[in-house]
Amino acid sequence: MDIILVTGSAGLIGSESVRFFCTRGYTVVGFDNDMREVFFGKDASTRWNRDCLLEEFGERYIHHDLDIRDHEAVAEVFKTYGKDLALIIHAAAQPSHDWAARDPYTDFTVNANGTLVLLENTRQNSPEAAFIFCSTNKVYGDSPNTLPLVEGELRWEIEDTHAYHNGIDETMSIDRCKHSLFGASKVSADILVQEYGRYFDMKTASFRGGCLTGPSHSGTELHGFLSYLMKCTMTGSHYKVYGYQGKQVRDNIHSYDLVNAFYHFFQAPRVAEVYNIGGGRFSNCSIREAARTCEKIAGKKLDWSYSKSNRSGDHIWWISDIQRFKSHYSEWSLTYGIEEILTEIYTRNTARWTQ
Repeated sequence: MDIILVTGSAGLIGSESVRFFCTRGYTVVGFDNDMREVFFGKDASTRWNRDCLLEEFGERYIHHDLDIRDHEAVAEVFKTYGKDLALIIHAAAQPSHDWAARDPYTDFTVNANGTLVLLENTRQNSPEAAFIFCSTNKVYGDSPNTLPLVEGELRWEIEDTHAYHNGIDETMSIDRCKHSLFGASKVSADILVQEYGRYFDMKTASFRGGCLTGPSHSGTELHGFLSYLMKCTMTGSHYKVYGYQGKQVRDNIHSYDLVNAFYHFFQAPRVAEVYNIGGGRFSNCSIREAARTCEKIAGKKLDWSYSKSNRSGDHIWWISDIQRFKSHYSEWSLTYGIEEILTEIYTRNTARWTQ
């Protein structure tokens, strides 16, 4: 029996993974101890999402309230399912580079040590399973900020003749740049995932995401750009823009499109792969462009202010080149653009955010 294990199973990508695989008839085992509330406060708690999953899928979803750093607890679960585990989707993380600077120890142990615990338990108990790691474009540090960008009315952009016009690919160096402490802990995990693939011939992949988004995101000021922006627009909460005139560009990939990419990898896994993954040229926006779209959908003005100081190590412009993944899995494609993503975030969260 093929069983799927998902860490961070009540978070954005974790819960999307649970829904995706349970709907297809798989049994899913989830790890989530709501560390997001510890990181970002009560409003960022994922408990509501965990409860939805348990109610929706019943016995098909088996939840474990455990910490991925707890080797003994993790090992017990792996030993229980052993070779029945066919896929591990590792989505649990401390996801904010601002927060990481407040508590580097916790950030590193969650992101790096937690990943090591999962990899080693996979090697010892479920060596044939595919292992997918939710990495980040922050492994490239601030190297993208050296690109020759052009300032437009609402966004920074790159010349259409530049090699990276269609997006930044996996050849960009991760060295000689400022990563943030969060970026450093994710680099460590990313390389561990690659090394377990190469050294032990395991089927591993690091998916280096841009902005991951969707209606199940518990968006907060320090993490969850589109979700938090729409939440502020809907509720009248204040939104603060940090640096770059609010013209910094991000590509945004809907959680369904990302998990569907995971599924394609699972069907034909490879060893020690690295993929830049995001909305690419299909789905990207600046903060100013996203704010205008939020206002249009919600029918309200966003209350916002601007600080000239950008966040340390933050990207001015990031669009992912997703051609490497598409060359390996040609049947996969993106389905959600920015307006579709924001409309779904608005529709699915109206009752929860405007009570």
